[in-house]
Amino acid sequence: MEKILIIDDDIDILSLIYDALSDEGYVVYKAENSNEAIEYLNEEIELILMDVMMPGKNGFELCRDIRDMVDCPIIFITAKTEEKDMMKGLAVGGDDYITKPFSIKILKARVAAHLRRDKRNINKEKKFIAFHNLNIDLKSREILFNGVKIQMTKREFDIIELLAMNSGQVFSKERIYEGIWGYDAEGDSSTVSEHIKKVRAKLAKVEPNVKYIDTVWGVGYRWGAHKKGSDESA
Repeated sequence: MEKILIIDDDIDILSLIYDALSDEGYVVYKAENSNEAIEYLNEEIELILMDVMMPGKNGFELCRDIRDMVDCPIIFITAKTEEKDMMKGLAVGGDDYITKPFSIKILKARVAAHLRRDKRNINKEKKFIAFHNLNIDLKSREILFNGVKIQMTKREFDIIELLAMNSGQVFSKERIYEGIWGYDAEGDSSTVSEHIKKVRAKLAKVEPNVKYIDTVWGVGYRWGAHKKGSDESA
């Protein structure tokens, strides 16, 4: 599970974001000021959401101080919307801006997008992901079974890539939809189920004894890649 640190002196906003991201399956830490935040930097944090206007050391100062200590995405959450403020945030090492007031749906989509992008950068030297006789070619964006290509649409490959690169992690339909289609796309998360149904059918056709995508009832989907019968709980 990805670890996210939220830093904000507004307790209500801190709790709101904490609950929203925890519901998505992230491991979330929260801090009310820079001193508390620094205590969490040894936790292998993978994304930081940071307020700008805080008592003591502000977000810009904190970002500049810790940028050499962490290489994860840093997203500022702030009411400061002037271009000069945004430029300053990027100059001190920030990666993105979310302005207050904000939509929780948009915040979750931006978080998912940054984590996905960061994960791809980490794995950019890795060309293949292998499960049993299935090979996922990340560079050519092909799915191969014993060297034979399985035809997948762009969206189908995107779903496989997202789940396989985070094997074992549960993704809600909403999180998959927002991460792949985008939070402003026309449509809704029900299309995810249809795409996963088609992916499962294509994979089952070539390897019927392996269950690649589990349904975690009431939660979402995860990449399982286990022999059928070895785990029938999902």
